[in-house]
Amino acid sequence: MNARTPEALLATASAHAQSPEHIQDHATMSEHHLNNSHLDALEEETIFILREVAATFERPALLFSGGKDSLVMLKCAEKAFGKKSEGGGLPYPLLMIDTGHNFPEVTDFRDFRAQELGAELIVRSVEDSMARGTVRLAHPGESRNVHQSVTLLESIEEFRFDALIGGARRDEEKARAKERIFSHRDSFGQWQPKAQRPELWTLFNTRLQPGEHFRVFPISNWTELDVWQYIERENIALPSIYYTHQREVVERKGLLVPVTELTPPRDGEQVVVRDVRFRTVGDITCTCPVESTAATPGQIVIETLAADVSERGATRMDDKTSEASMEKRKKDGYF
Repeated sequence: MNARTPEALLATASAHAQSPEHIQDHATMSEHHLNNSHLDALEEETIFILREVAATFERPALLFSGGKDSLVMLKCAEKAFGKKSEGGGLPYPLLMIDTGHNFPEVTDFRDFRAQELGAELIVRSVEDSMARGTVRLAHPGESRNVHQSVTLLESIEEFRFDALIGGARRDEEKARAKERIFSHRDSFGQWQPKAQRPELWTLFNTRLQPGEHFRVFPISNWTELDVWQYIERENIALPSIYYTHQREVVERKGLLVPVTELTPPRDGEQVVVRDVRFRTVGDITCTCPVESTAATPGQIVIETLAADVSERGATRMDDKTSEASMEKRKKDGYF
């Protein structure tokens, strides 16, 4: 095998990632660099889609949680439309649905990044839906994650959004793998997987009836590895919990559950302190870290090469309730 082929580079990096020396010393990782020239094509496609949304729809918004995928999208949007300080700026607002149970490191970074860009940030809370009676928890400790769909649909009605740009990717979960880049939602906000519109090359059918809208996923064709390579290349700042830190956790059903006020240890569980990082961030009640000592994007790239479980499969308790958890939530209006 030619030592400079992508296959050879991947094999070298993957073998290194699984070696004991890698686990003990991340410093040697800097010697291995994957070819990231394909990122230019992914970035170009994302910028094209972001501009297409701005040109096609009357009232679009960009879903922005402060997580790594939405921050990558925001970087591409910055390149697509320029900076406000230079006469450009985002042509649509940022929208965040807050469960009230988000990691403070993420929401603080969300506010900081929006202010830095001079972008309009709209935050709507699940707690407001609870106060209106449109969301009712089965018990006080129930995760609010699934109830975001109600608040999101209420926000769409309030602002009459006709397109929402999201950071979902096809490699995350099998239900998302089936979804189009321009994903139609009916007047109830529901996704009908058996009634999806064909997408040929870059020809998108964006026709809407009153009350309908689209969810648009510009980084749908990216993988977790692509995202981290892009973060490394573009030097994108992220919330600190994406990198290694010490945290109290308990082992539960094959996951490391963070010990918080919302997720206390159960009877008989042993609390331990581990070096961990979050591969994905969401509601505290259903998001788990993974054991890791990776402190830089480059080190996470190497770890991602060796990973054999998707980021949601390795970290999300809400996706483990059944084989069709995500598909059911998406049909109900979820992101």
